Amino acid sequence: MNLMQRLGMCFLLCLSITYFAHPLPAHAQSTNNASGIETRADAWWTGPMLANSAETLPPGHFLFEPYLYDVSSTPADSFGSRAYVLYGLADRFTVGMIPIVGYNRVSNGPSSSGVQMGDLILQAQYRLTQFHEGSSMPTIALQLQETLPTGKYDRLGSRPSNGVGSGSYSTTLGINSQTYFWLPNGRILRMRFNVTQSFSRSANVTGVSVYGTDAAFRGNAKPGSAFYANAAWEYSLTQRWVLALDAIYSHNHNTRVSGYDVLGIGSTQDAPRVRFNSGSSAAFGFAPAIEYSWTPNLGVLLGSRFILGGHRSHSSITPAIAINYVH
Repeated sequence: MNLMQRLGMCFLLCLSITYFAHPLPAHAQSTNNASGIETRADAWWTGPMLANSAETLPPGHFLFEPYLYDVSSTPADSFGSRAYVLYGLADRFTVGMIPIVGYNRVSNGPSSSGVQMGDLILQAQYRLTQFHEGSSMPTIALQLQETLPTGKYDRLGSRPSNGVGSGSYSTTLGINSQTYFWLPNGRILRMRFNVTQSFSRSANVTGVSVYGTDAAFRGNAKPGSAFYANAAWEYSLTQRWVLALDAIYSHNHNTRVSGYDVLGIGSTQDAPRVRFNSGSSAAFGFAPAIEYSWTPNLGVLLGSRFILGGHRSHSSITPAIAINYVH
């Protein structure tokens, strides 16, 4: 199945799901909850742990949302931070960046020498549609991300744990959607459904790297394309408290590494050829979280992502905390 077929099928699935949504009854479409039915103005959100919003910021407004997390697996812990810094550039159009830093602690070798700067993600999002009470049409947006290889990934010497980047420019195309359900008790269930497809360019690799090469290697790595799907639900327990849950699926195609072993030679001329492949992989996971908001514009999220493993993938647990501020 090619990219357009995947994105198209997931997009149609999203629309079919929202067809069964329960729009707010016309008689209750007001700015107060005297009828016992919660309005969107009465519900404060930070967003779930993983699913990006389909909304765009009003022109001149910005969002700042830093995450702190620990990807815990055997035999390593990868501590990190990624901060969403977004700005409403024009009507329906938001731009921004996501800087990433990391630190790897391993049990079978030296840990990172210090906190390392990871790759930098640039993001742009354009909103196509807007949800309105009484309609089953969700908010839908197109998202474009470009990953810049600013993180260290090769020439790692005796500290492979210093590798926190990919060395590869990567482009990610996505469709984000968001809608609202009114439950029988009058509370709101907000749902997001997002799909993305990423394409990476080749990276030149020298020596020890995140691709499993050794000190004698000279060559390149070509990460495979990656598909990602994320469904998320947020239940407005009270105005300030929200229960959230993400469900995710990812599929990564084969990463190809090719080059030469220059041990004892010093150059690629007459050096033995080296080639290996990672093979494709797939993984499933979920991320429960709880949200608390002090105001409509300021809140905190506490949750944990659980990767259950799958085809050529390892299980992991990632506790995380995030602050969401919109101005």
